[in-house]
Amino acid sequence: MSATFASALSSGDLQAVRAWPKSDLHNHGALSGDRAFLRDRTGRDIAPVAQPLRSMDEMHAWVAANAGPIFAGATGRLLGFEAAFALARLDGVTRIEFGDDIWQITQGLGSAEDLLRSLEDLHQAVAPDVEWIPLLGLSRHCPIAALQRWIAPFLELSAYRSLDLSGDEFAQPIEGFRPLYRAAKAKGLRLKAHVGEWGTADDVWRAVEELELDEVQHGIAAAASPAVMGFLAANNIRLNICPTSNVMLGRVESLKTHPIRKLYDAGVKVTVSSDDALVFGRSVSEEYLGLMQAGLFTPAELDQIRLNGLSDG
Repeated sequence: MSATFASALSSGDLQAVRAWPKSDLHNHGALSGDRAFLRDRTGRDIAPVAQPLRSMDEMHAWVAANAGPIFAGATGRLLGFEAAFALARLDGVTRIEFGDDIWQITQGLGSAEDLLRSLEDLHQAVAPDVEWIPLLGLSRHCPIAALQRWIAPFLELSAYRSLDLSGDEFAQPIEGFRPLYRAAKAKGLRLKAHVGEWGTADDVWRAVEELELDEVQHGIAAAASPAVMGFLAANNIRLNICPTSNVMLGRVESLKTHPIRKLYDAGVKVTVSSDDALVFGRSVSEEYLGLMQAGLFTPAELDQIRLNGLSDG
C-alpha cells in the first residue's frame, strides 16, 4: 500500500490525494473540464448540478443551458478539451482517456485527421506529461450505416487506442454494433461500451459477449446478479465506475449504498472515474475522498483501485 496516499485519504487532504498518480478512464472530455479554468477564460461560472436529475434528457437539457453556449463551434469545442487536460494536470491524473465522438466529422470542424491533430496539439500544450489515450466515441442513437461511414477515416489514422459506445442504452439492440466493434478490434483498439447504467445485469453480460468488450463504462447493474459478477471477474472485464454521476443521475441512492462495494467484493476489477466533472462537480481525487468518507472502502482498498487504472487489463 502507498502509505502517503492512504494517509492523505484518512486525513481528507485533497491536495495530498492529488499528488498521487491516478487514472480517469471514463471521461467525456469537454464536460470534464476545470471549472476555475473555464471561469477565468470565459467569465462564466458553470456551477454543477445541485440535486439529482431524473433522466439523461434532463442532463442534456442542463448541459444545453449551462455549457452549450461556451462549447459551441470549433473554438468552444477545443476550449472544452483544453479545460479537461487542465483538470487532469491539476488533479494528479496521469492517465486519461477521452476523444471525439465520430459524428463530429459532420459538424464542419474538419476531417478526422484535423480533429485528431487539434487534440494532439492541446495535449502537448497543456498536459504533455499526462498519458492521453485517444478514444473514438459512438453515439448509440445514430444509424449503423452512418457510423460505419464516419468511423472509417478515423480507423485509418491508426492513432486511436480505444472505442466506446454511449447514449441511450435502449436506442438500438447491442448486436447491431458488432461490425463496428469487429473493425475496431482488427485495428487493435481496446473495446468498451456504456452499459448497465440504466439497463440490467443481463444487458451487461450480453454487451460483453456481443461486442467482445475489454471494459464496461458504468456496469453497476451487474451488482444485481452474482452470475454476471462472476462472469465479469472470471473474464477480467474492468468496470470504469463514476460514483457521483450515478448518484446525481438517480441510479443509486447515495455513495454509502453504491454497488461498487459489492462489485469489488465479488472480485470484479473496478476503477474510479469522473464521467463529467463539470456537470457533477467532482474530480477523480474528490471521488476517492468521497468513497473514503462514505465508509465504503479502506485506504488500502482505494489504493488498489487506484492502481487498477494505471495499466490496461
